[in-house]
Amino acid sequence: MLYPVVDPIAIRLGPIQIYWYGLMYLLGFIGALWVCYYRRNRVVKTWEMQEILDLVFYIAIGVIFGGSLGYWLFYEPSFLLEDPWRVLRFWEPGRSFHGGLLGVIIVILLFCYLRRRRFLEVCDFIVPGVPIGLATGRLGNFINGELWGRITDMPWGMVFPHVDPLPRHPSQLYELGLEGVLLFIILQWYIQKPRPLGAASALFCVCYGVFRFMVEFFREPDSHQEFIRFGLTMGQMLSLPMILVGMGILFYTMHGEAMRR
Repeated sequence: MLYPVVDPIAIRLGPIQIYWYGLMYLLGFIGALWVCYYRRNRVVKTWEMQEILDLVFYIAIGVIFGGSLGYWLFYEPSFLLEDPWRVLRFWEPGRSFHGGLLGVIIVILLFCYLRRRRFLEVCDFIVPGVPIGLATGRLGNFINGELWGRITDMPWGMVFPHVDPLPRHPSQLYELGLEGVLLFIILQWYIQKPRPLGAASALFCVCYGVFRFMVEFFREPDSHQEFIRFGLTMGQMLSLPMILVGMGILFYTMHGEAMRR
């Protein structure tokens, strides 16, 4: 299969250029907002609409700037040392999910302080909509022709002509399917019943960590990173703490629920 080259610029209005990648981010935030609005009307009725709008705005800030900082810190720290202000140039390429996650945690803590809400309560409320943003983000990666996979002889291997003439795993689409579609389905199924505080957030951490760890076996490591230790990539090394933290929270919440029965 040949990679369908797409112009990364979706709209041109004179000197203004709107990129597909930016539109994917926008769609992700809109999707998360829609899920929050739906949950507010059907399930969690203690949220005001203005609170939800503020929360999604905070999260957008955390994703953009946390993702930028995380990329330069985790993947290219030497460039960050040379030019620390590059993390503020959010229009430049370079994002890390794990950095974005840290950014989101920070802004949620700030939101909780200002709104007098519990941290895990806010996380459980927002996390079912997160896979939509993950899916649109990976679609943006695919449109940009970045984060391609390792060489493969599988029949669905895709040739990225700007890389080399060899068929590779379309790992962006693997992540879209696992971290986006499948994770969304799992979380929507899980929250159909009342769950202990923090359980939905913990399940997200475990599932995302496992899915990302798996896909990294098919994704080409960054040329300047290669493998870190024990044959693992940076993405896998950063996903392991997510899995462990998620399992710890799940054990704590389920154990506490059992003790209360």
